[in-house]
Amino acid sequence: MKIPGAERAILDAAKVRDYLLSPEHRVGSAKARFFAPLGFDQRNWSDLRDEIYRFATQEAQLGGSTRFGQKYVVPGTIQGPSGRVAHVVVVWIVLNGEDFPRFVTAYPGAKS
Repeated sequence: MKIPGAERAILDAAKVRDYLLSPEHRVGSAKARFFAPLGFDQRNWSDLRDEIYRFATQEAQLGGSTRFGQKYVVPGTIQGPSGRVAHVVVVWIVLNGEDFPRFVTAYPGAKS
């Protein structure tokens, strides 16, 4: 299935730069260690942002429904500046009353 309004997806820069790629973030540091060998870090955070945006328009799986809205889960592969490729899962949410997705998180995915 496609995520509703995917072409208007919102991705907060701070969520990539200061969470996913932060080696100091309490939760995000594990994700930063995952993305580092791919060549992503806080200096080139926009490269990871661009890769994540790609996932908004790919085939998604219906995730959990929360009191805030409907989640969508998009598994796939990502290639970093180092040339390495890894499996990732990107999660989006369409908030109640909205018709476009917002980025929630990305994390290592299972190998297919």
